[in-house]
Amino acid sequence: MTLGKALRYFLREAGVSLVRSWKVSFLAVLVIAVSLFVGGVFLVAAGNLARVVEQARDESRIVVYFAPETEKGAVTALADALTAEPWVENVRVVSAEEARGRFVEIFPSLADLVEDDSGGALPPSLELLVARDGEDEERGGLEARLEEVRERPGVEMVDDDRDWVNQLSAVVALVRGLGLTLGGVLLGAAVFTIGSVIRLTAYLYEEEITIMRLVGATEFYIRGPFYAAGFLEGLLGGAVAAATLACAFWLASDRLGASLLGRMLLAAPPSPAELLGLVALGTAAGFTGAILSLRRESLGEPPVDEA
Repeated sequence: MTLGKALRYFLREAGVSLVRSWKVSFLAVLVIAVSLFVGGVFLVAAGNLARVVEQARDESRIVVYFAPETEKGAVTALADALTAEPWVENVRVVSAEEARGRFVEIFPSLADLVEDDSGGALPPSLELLVARDGEDEERGGLEARLEEVRERPGVEMVDDDRDWVNQLSAVVALVRGLGLTLGGVLLGAAVFTIGSVIRLTAYLYEEEITIMRLVGATEFYIRGPFYAAGFLEGLLGGAVAAATLACAFWLASDRLGASLLGRMLLAAPPSPAELLGLVALGTAAGFTGAILSLRRESLGEPPVDEA
């Protein structure tokens, strides 16, 4: 029998076996689908959060807030002084009027809070973009420079956007680690489940296997259908997980996409490569479970007498 005919035979027998024992096969497919789906959700969320962090890091600024009574000349003088600093790439002056306009645009329902034209509610500020060379310096050196800025006359507060960006980076690492750990544990459980199902199927076919050995069937010919069954169960589980993940992302985007958290977690859909990766991982898990489960005694092979 050629290899092509043997593979077709294996797949045909595996399909028949899956249909006959559809309940246990469904359990194996369900377990591997759930494990891959859970891991996929965490990894997609972590990937989207990482994209948000990188974008926020590129757009992060150091904002220098002045006291409301600070004169415009003092603001301009500090802006000129900071522009000459090598660690500052760009300085932008934000007047009280511009700050008020931004606030009203972002929070229109709270516009009454900044109706005061005196500028006390939203004082003028400076937005500093740190040069790349400055970002590569030690954190302590940059903090020392910011402390000098805080001591300048009229400066009331210095806010570094990168502080919360670093905190968000830690959250991304936590989500990714949690997803990998949880997905790995569930995937291990799926491999064990598929192995148990294959072993149970082997016991059910023990008499047929014994007869096949008596007529001279090779181990490859006997074990092939069981390997194919694990392959198909893993393939189906991975396909179900990928399809469910894609549908869940679409539904979540439709219902949660308007919220800030939704925009962060659902910044980009799972890519075709990620979905195909789930299918491939499920297939590998199913095939691995079949291989690990098919010990010699599982297929009814008689023990070898030692001389």
